[in-house]
Amino acid sequence: MTGPQKLKVKTENRGSLIFCIPFVKVIVILLVLGMNSVVSAEDIRPKPVLVHYMPWYASKPVSGVWGWHWTMGHFDPGKVGSDGQREVASHDYPLIGLYDSNDPDVLECHVLLMKLSGINGVVIDWYGIDRFRDYADNHRNTQHLVKYIKQAGLKFAICYEDQTVKHMIENRVLKREDAVAQGKKVFKWLDDHWFQDDAYVKIAGQPVLLVFGPQYFNKGQWSEMKTGLSNPPLLYGLPHLAKPVGADGMFGWPPVSDGQAVAPAIWKKYLHDLYSRAPNESVVAAAFPGFHDIYQEAKLHKSYGSIAARDGKTLKETLELAEKSQAALIQIATWNDYGEGTVIEPVRKRGYQYLEIVQKFMQSGSKNAIAFRAEDLRLPVKLYALKKQYQNEPETILNLKKAADLLFSGKCEAARSILETYPAKDR
Repeated sequence: MTGPQKLKVKTENRGSLIFCIPFVKVIVILLVLGMNSVVSAEDIRPKPVLVHYMPWYASKPVSGVWGWHWTMGHFDPGKVGSDGQREVASHDYPLIGLYDSNDPDVLECHVLLMKLSGINGVVIDWYGIDRFRDYADNHRNTQHLVKYIKQAGLKFAICYEDQTVKHMIENRVLKREDAVAQGKKVFKWLDDHWFQDDAYVKIAGQPVLLVFGPQYFNKGQWSEMKTGLSNPPLLYGLPHLAKPVGADGMFGWPPVSDGQAVAPAIWKKYLHDLYSRAPNESVVAAAFPGFHDIYQEAKLHKSYGSIAARDGKTLKETLELAEKSQAALIQIATWNDYGEGTVIEPVRKRGYQYLEIVQKFMQSGSKNAIAFRAEDLRLPVKLYALKKQYQNEPETILNLKKAADLLFSGKCEAARSILETYPAKDR
C-alpha cells in the first residue's frame, strides 16, 4: 500500500416532497431480504440494516507487516504504550487489538457481532481483482468475509471504488484506452461470482452495487460496462454524483467537507434533503456514529471535518431518521473505518456502546424483534480471545469451534456454557 485508498468528495443537498407508498415499501423490503412470506409493515420494522465494512487491514503477526491503514506512513504500531495500546492511525482502538482482515478469527468475530446486534447484512468496500497496491489482498479478504456472512445467514453487497481505475492509469499499469475493458472485466467477475448469489442484496431481483462516487467512469461507460451481464446491477452513487452518470439510485454518507465541524442541524438537513428524494428516486439511507478522521495528524492532508458523536446520540438519531424515511435500506457508515473515526465495532474507550444502540434499534417496533441481549455481544469477543489464547491446543480449539457454530445458529446460552469453562481475561 502506497497511499490512502479512500478519496472523499464534497456532498450537496437537493430535495423534493415526501409522500408514503406503504405497499411498495413492504414489497421492496421483502425482495431485499429474500423473504418468501408476506408480512405486515409492523413485522418488518426496523428496515433492513447493512453496515459498510473495510477489508483492508494487515497486521505484522498475520501478514508480516503493519498495513498502511494502521500506519498511514506515519504511525508505528511496533511502539506499545504503557496502556498496552500500539501506536495507530486512529483516534479509536479495537477492543480485540489491531487485527488483520485475512485472519479467520477476526472475520468470524466481526460477523458474529453483527448477527447478535441484529444487523442484516454487510456492504463491503471493494477495489477490484487486480494486483495493484493492496487491491488483490482486499479482494481475497472479501472472499473470505463473504463465507462467514453467509454462514451467519446475513446478506452482502459490494461498494465498488471506481477510482481504482484512475489510480491504475496514473501509475501506468493501465492504459486510458483500456479503462472500459478493465471495468467490463471487473463487472464480469462480479456477475459470475456474486451477483447471482442468493445472499447478495437485490431489489426487484436486481443486485445492488454501490459506487463510491462515481469518480471515474461517465454515463456512457457505465452503460457499456453493464451490457451483456446476466445479472446487470442497479448502480447507487453519492447524492451529488449519481444523477450525472445515470445511476439508478443514491446512498448517503457522513456529510463532512472543508475541514469544518458539522453541527447536528447541518447533517440533519443533509439527511432530510436526501430522504425527500426517496418517493421519486431510490435511496439508501445513511446512519453514522460521527466522524473524526486522523488525516491531519498523520500528515497526509487537512482533515475533512468532523461530526460529534455526542455520546451515542448521533448514531441513535441517524438511525431514527433513516427508519422514518421512505428508503428501502439503511447503511451504517461504518463498521471499521478507523482512519475516519466512523467505527461502530467495539473499541477500548466505549466498549460495546454503539452495537448496543444498534441492537436496541433492531428490537424496537417489530413483532419479529431479535431475541439477543446486550450481554450476548460479549460472546464473540470472548471466543476470539480464547482462540488466540488456546491456539496451540487442538482439543480446546475443537470445543471453541463448537461454540462458534452455536453462535452462528443463534444459540447463545449453549455457546456461553462452553466458553465459560475456559479462563480468559475480559477484553
